[in-house]
Amino acid sequence: MNSGNRSASYLTIMRDDFMRAIQRKVAVSAIPASAMRGQGARGVVRAARDYVTSISLDAAKGLGEDTFGPWLDGQTESLRKALPHGARGFGTARKAMNLFLRDALYNRYLSQHYSLNALEDWLEIPLDSITAAELTKRDESRLLAPWPGVRRVSPSLSHTYQALARAIGKSEGIARVHLDAYWWGAERRDAWAQGKNELI
Repeated sequence: MNSGNRSASYLTIMRDDFMRAIQRKVAVSAIPASAMRGQGARGVVRAARDYVTSISLDAAKGLGEDTFGPWLDGQTESLRKALPHGARGFGTARKAMNLFLRDALYNRYLSQHYSLNALEDWLEIPLDSITAAELTKRDESRLLAPWPGVRRVSPSLSHTYQALARAIGKSEGIARVHLDAYWWGAERRDAWAQGKNELI
């Protein structure tokens, strides 16, 4: 690739309309209907996608261990309030946020433009029945409460599961956000084969 093409590519990345389009595309693919089934009301998927599309990822630049958590909590609460009545659980909003942020990290354009790789160590693993089951298998100290379903996840329960995920990731030399990439394949293949396609 010559220098002229590199410059054109860089200018494309910097265009605001292009970045908004990419953010919307990632929002749609990151939050599929199957991820939000059983959350208590219609319109959850659309509301979640619309909200994460509107997030200013510029505001996440420069966040660290002490500042990312409060930022994520604030975004989760705003998203929770944007969801339809009957689906305004913390767990539902947090799952949607974590799905989007993970896939934004994995998208070359968003990750590069907003320096999302700097947040990699703080991003959370999206919680659902499968990731919860995997975490429970590895809970040697039996600290985890039984999985109640995404809708009933509280901030304190989420914190406990995420703390274990972080410890597991550290022991395996990866950030916790990536654990689902290892656990996703076989477990979800089996679930879909058995007709259990609602990750609650």
